[in-house]
Amino acid sequence: MFSPAGEKDVTRAIVDSYMKQFDEYVESDVIVVGAGPAGLSTAKVLAENDVKTIVLERNNYLGGGFWLGGFLMNKLTARAPAQEIWDEQGVDYEEYEEADDLFIADAPHACSAAIKEACDAGVVFQNMTEFQDLVIREKGAVRGAVINWTPVSALPREITCVDPIAIESKILVDATGHQAEPLTKLHERRYVSVPGFEDAGIQTFEDAQAFNTHAGHDSPAHDSMWVDKSEDAVVENTGKVHDGLYLTGMSVCTAFGLPRMGPTFGGMLISGRRCAELIMKDLNGEEVDTLDLRARTQRPTPNGGQDTTERVIERPAKPE
Repeated sequence: MFSPAGEKDVTRAIVDSYMKQFDEYVESDVIVVGAGPAGLSTAKVLAENDVKTIVLERNNYLGGGFWLGGFLMNKLTARAPAQEIWDEQGVDYEEYEEADDLFIADAPHACSAAIKEACDAGVVFQNMTEFQDLVIREKGAVRGAVINWTPVSALPREITCVDPIAIESKILVDATGHQAEPLTKLHERRYVSVPGFEDAGIQTFEDAQAFNTHAGHDSPAHDSMWVDKSEDAVVENTGKVHDGLYLTGMSVCTAFGLPRMGPTFGGMLISGRRCAELIMKDLNGEEVDTLDLRARTQRPTPNGGQDTTERVIERPAKPE
């Protein structure tokens, strides 16, 4: 029934193909860190426009939180006009009868469609790969990522003397969600200042990791949930924050202290597309504004004004 092949043939096919591809993408145009909906959307648009793009993902699966909606229920929502992206992808959805222009889809369908279109566009993925640091050049320019296998960080310290390696790029995209890990590395080295991190007393990458993994805390920097404001704010603030570093998706919330939006995902998809459009301008030599993190941390209030009061966030106590 099947054509003959030995175990050595299977092994050589995997090793040879993987190594050739990885060697080719050690130097890329764009590295996207995080394969959630925003990262997938960014990478897809770049790759289909012949931008050499690799996506780093710490898990063995792609999609991040896109596989589920809220509260472990695998229905998710999108608000107009984001359903137009589902139309392009062939995702089945329906309009929720109790609210205008609010659409519901099965999360596995929406997520797998986003993965498929990224793969079809030519995006290369590096799974089970953990972002550990930035490659930084003159004047703090971001020019790549330092990476290691995800399982290495889970091993006891005494048996994990495994040096990371680095891959280079012209631009790196922080699509790591609430954690905003590449941004945190820049904050740690004081190339940028993230007010939300300062409010919480976070100075280092390790501080941020400890905060983000503490039960009940996604990020000290983003604001509380307000779906009617959050998605527009994320898309509006998507873009370049430093030479070589762009933000998309929930990383934008963390950077600018924006409200979070919970299990509605249109903002993530559109943020990714906007990020890709700005990157293509940058790569083509067009001027792209660098967003000012501090100038954009004023938060909307219910009366339409701006809340400029200083926030002090108490870091959660570490478990005993």
